[in-house]
Amino acid sequence: MNKKKKITRILYILIGLIAVATAYFYFTMPKLEAMLIGIGGILLILNIVFAVFFIKRNFKS
Repeated sequence: MNKKKKITRILYILIGLIAVATAYFYFTMPKLEAMLIGIGGILLILNIVFAVFFIKRNFKS
């Protein structure tokens, strides 16, 4: 497996873990704190998605 596939696979796993943790804390915390955790999780996921896009586009194998 080349480096690009390995890095993107790790980032996809990280996205999944962040999504699960965000959903868990969103449903178990009080309302205002849940909104802050949810927004933070969504921003982290979007940032990693942009990283995956640019890695796939510009990473030299």
